[in-house]
Amino acid sequence: MSFGTAEYKERIRKTKERMAEQGIEVLLITDPANMNYLSGYDGWSFYVHQMLVIINDEDQPIWIGRTQDANGAKVTTWLYHENIIPYPEDYVQSDTKHPMDFVADILKQIGQDNRSVGVEMENYYFTAKCYQQLQKGLPNAKFQDATLLVNWVRIVKSNTEIEYMKRAALIVEKAMMDGIGLINEGVRECDVAAKILHTQVTGTTEFGGDYPAIMPLLPSGEKTSTPHLTWTDERYKQGDTVILELAGCYKRYHSPLARTVNIGKPNDGIKALSDVVVEGLNACLDMIKPGIVCEEIEETWRKTIAKSGIIKESRLGYAMGLNYPPDWGEHTASIRKGDKTILQPNMTFHLIPGIWLDKYGFEASEALRVTETGCETFANLPRELFIKDGILTKN
Repeated sequence: MSFGTAEYKERIRKTKERMAEQGIEVLLITDPANMNYLSGYDGWSFYVHQMLVIINDEDQPIWIGRTQDANGAKVTTWLYHENIIPYPEDYVQSDTKHPMDFVADILKQIGQDNRSVGVEMENYYFTAKCYQQLQKGLPNAKFQDATLLVNWVRIVKSNTEIEYMKRAALIVEKAMMDGIGLINEGVRECDVAAKILHTQVTGTTEFGGDYPAIMPLLPSGEKTSTPHLTWTDERYKQGDTVILELAGCYKRYHSPLARTVNIGKPNDGIKALSDVVVEGLNACLDMIKPGIVCEEIEETWRKTIAKSGIIKESRLGYAMGLNYPPDWGEHTASIRKGDKTILQPNMTFHLIPGIWLDKYGFEASEALRVTETGCETFANLPRELFIKDGILTKN
């Protein structure tokens, strides 16, 4: 397990407090990050249905998943083996049976079928069919939307979680510099991606890395006008701008980072845009502290860059940390106008004021922790437009 049993029990206690506040007696958790957070379960099994059941008057959760994954639950969790309940293989991707039928049967067997049941409705891993089958199998239950209930418990990190994110930051520093170091005219985009992926997994000499929730995002040239492109097998050209957004990951905890590099002398537009973004980013980092609300950070950004005439429509950042594909964000607090979330020590955010114009874009970001008096960034790399000499590299 990544944490001691005492920490998992404290997380369960906080979760049950939120359940009580919302009148939820049984919580069905299908988000793999939330399953991991409360039980330690860690496996690439989220492509089939699986679940952690929290019952308000039971000490331990119940894990329900595919039979071949049950031993994984025994290996990675703090649960009693009798609380690990596998469903048979004929429930897997079947058009006649559904795993939620099995879940409903288990809840009926243990007398939990007529209670208030919370489900994570807005969740990549909980489908409309899941909800339909649960309603059919538990007609006497009162269903409630428990989306983000556990996510909000996760938003303030423990010291051990912070240490894991600091390790992830050392990995992303190395991966970022390896990627920037390889980028040049004539180099294939896929070879840069391979170098980054290798570094993300090998980590440092002291500790290895985990797979990140998002693949390296590497738009280049005109494709930097949009943020979420990966890579191709094309070769970089003289004058190309390349955005790198990636993360280090350690024990499922992430430290994201974005930087931008130009091959050869940048044009005036890119240079001016980089100056604006870095100035705004630095101003935000200087004012972040406990007690302010998320929208105050966005207001600082907006006022700092107002003279440039640039307007950023998308949010400025978001809470992040523990997660699985397809996202390292926690889906709770966002740094944007209207978000009144009050910052507390050991909250962690990805502050990413990227700007994407019609023909080009620029990103520089920092993963940060709110401290007792301000904030600190996890990584330590220059905030600037990196410039490569543009000399042709044979590859």
